[in-house]
Amino acid sequence: MRLWSLHPEYLDPKGLVAVWREGLLAKTVLGGKTKGYTNHPQLLRFKNYNNPIKAIDSYLFWIYKEAQKRGYHFNAEKINEELLIAIIPVTTGQLEYEFDHLLKKVYSRNLNFYDRLLDGKNKIVCHPVFYCVEGDVEQWEIKK
Repeated sequence: MRLWSLHPEYLDPKGLVAVWREGLLAKTVLGGKTKGYTNHPQLLRFKNYNNPIKAIDSYLFWIYKEAQKRGYHFNAEKINEELLIAIIPVTTGQLEYEFDHLLKKVYSRNLNFYDRLLDGKNKIVCHPVFYCVEGDVEQWEIKK
């Protein structure tokens, strides 16, 4: 499961579809409706928010908005449209790690999108549900 801390605009088409599906799975897990993935490290930051379902719905809302912008048809009925901004901290080190990880993935599947990503490497923007703080890669990250 990868719930990107990066702004959804950085995700290539496959990445955007994948994070939508994985976000919906995360919502199911956070809602206690499945036995799997309950201790997945990617969920810690949502679990630590005072209302995890509201936090993941907001995360998914921003994914949905990016999909709409691209002309994709994600099902908005799967989420409660929550417009929460900057509610969860993410470190600069985490954003850099994820950006490099995403570059490797996109390089192998979409060179045009890869070139576009390289242009934005100087100023990495986080997903709107997060706010950026100085620091290393997050403790919960499983480095590959």
